[in-house]
Amino acid sequence: MKNVFQKTLDKTFSFKGIGLHSGKITNVKLLPSSENKGIIFKRIDLSSNNEVKANYNSVSSATLCTTLENKFGAKASTVEHLLAALYINGINNAIIEIDNEEIPIMDGSSREFLKLIERAGVKRLSKKRKFLKILKSFRFENRGREILIEPSDDFEVDFQLDFPNQLIGQQKNSVNFFKDNLTDVMNSRTFCLYEDIEKIKKDGLAKGGSLDNALVIKNEKVLNVGGLRNKKEFVNHKILDLAGDIALSEFSFLGKIICYRGGHELTNIFLKELLNNYKEFFEIVEIEDEKISKISHKTQSTRLVVNA
Repeated sequence: MKNVFQKTLDKTFSFKGIGLHSGKITNVKLLPSSENKGIIFKRIDLSSNNEVKANYNSVSSATLCTTLENKFGAKASTVEHLLAALYINGINNAIIEIDNEEIPIMDGSSREFLKLIERAGVKRLSKKRKFLKILKSFRFENRGREILIEPSDDFEVDFQLDFPNQLIGQQKNSVNFFKDNLTDVMNSRTFCLYEDIEKIKKDGLAKGGSLDNALVIKNEKVLNVGGLRNKKEFVNHKILDLAGDIALSEFSFLGKIICYRGGHELTNIFLKELLNNYKEFFEIVEIEDEKISKISHKTQSTRLVVNA
């Protein structure tokens, strides 16, 4: 179902937890906000210049997680799972206070965030939300990875993995964010191969990682007690990540994304190219009674290959 109006939280709520990559504890408080304010991360451990906008142009790193940074160097990292939970609830205005850089990983999915949001409640605001409606197909390729976005009256995602590990393999799934039950997607955990852990830790990452907050696969076997939460948990988590990164557009999408071997970096480069350099391929619209009223429009189609 399309959320026609902007939304925020009904009540403030707080939680804390360990950062997946930093290994540090962060205290988090989410507060309601007003129309057209967007999602703002506020570093309360910093005395000034401490607000970071949840916007694709704020992304400073997309290696294994999405990191946002303002021009003064204040950062908020591993934001994607929390943003995905807000996004599917239609919440596009909120203040997120944090006393450290990294958002807690919780169980590695968006499940705990969704529970907290449900308890706090969602409040409808008076202003209409803006939808980004794709007009013609736009294909973006980067080092063997690809995103194609096509026109649609819904927000749909087709995602395919391509891992040498046979358990993950070429797993794929299709989801309509307006019509489908998203429980499996939002409950799906981040994952890694056992043989990659040493390299990840040498790079200074995954200091807070454990079997409590990530799936670990060794020799085509899941090491976590209880195994997978759903048969397509690997690709479903990638769809979750994509939703959190798409939220950084600050629009609700009307389009079908077909993604092959995607991740945080690819999604962010794609958004920057589309929204900054190819504005003729979409229009910004409002919805009234399920009908789309135009605000601006232009049409074209293209295929963009980037090797950087």
